[in-house]
Amino acid sequence: MLHGKKYNKVVKLIDKHKAYVLKEATELVKSAATAKFDETVEITICLGIDPKQAEQSIRGAVVMPHGTGKSKRVLVIAKGEKIKEAEEAKADFAGAEDMIEKVMGGWLDFDVIVATPDVMKDLSKAGKILGPKGLMPNPKVGTVTFEISRAVGEIKKGKVEYRADASAVIHSIVGKVSFPATSLEENAKALIEAIVKARPATAKGQYIKSMSLCSTMGPGIKLDSTQILNSLNK
Repeated sequence: MLHGKKYNKVVKLIDKHKAYVLKEATELVKSAATAKFDETVEITICLGIDPKQAEQSIRGAVVMPHGTGKSKRVLVIAKGEKIKEAEEAKADFAGAEDMIEKVMGGWLDFDVIVATPDVMKDLSKAGKILGPKGLMPNPKVGTVTFEISRAVGEIKKGKVEYRADASAVIHSIVGKVSFPATSLEENAKALIEAIVKARPATAKGQYIKSMSLCSTMGPGIKLDSTQILNSLNK
């Protein structure tokens, strides 16, 4: 793959044979970002699980201590007083059957849906539209709940969903290159800690095989998984 002059220059900052501690990696990822826009910083975590086994599927959510640098539009599907609660919590959209019909008509001008358990049966009618786009509410990530105010508040503060793909790899945003390195480090630690706690009981051997950090246009930076995991226990 051919890269531009800027990329070829910053890639020299990184020793591809070295595994970096998180503090050093977050500083490097900022130095290696050359785009004119505020690049997203992403972490990639390879897990030692078999994603084909249902009991080893990894999915959850965590509130980033310093947010993600990206605001999310929240749609709440609920009834009665819960709609008022959603509006008071600053949800972008809130409603019941009217919103479900709007979605079924092709409207998808939102990033996350929070729904109360009593409307899930009605919302399932839009499953063919929402499912493929990963927008269907799920209790595992806290988007099916009667605690509407808390759920909306967490999403607005920077709640991130994570999920292992078919290759047992998790890709997740941890912030923007404009963030202080310490904020990126703390966000990454919060995510890693959540994933460690989500380890399935049936997963054998090495759980976290490797981790790396990169910005949207920057090179990958290999992380020292052992050092990072040890630091979580302190």
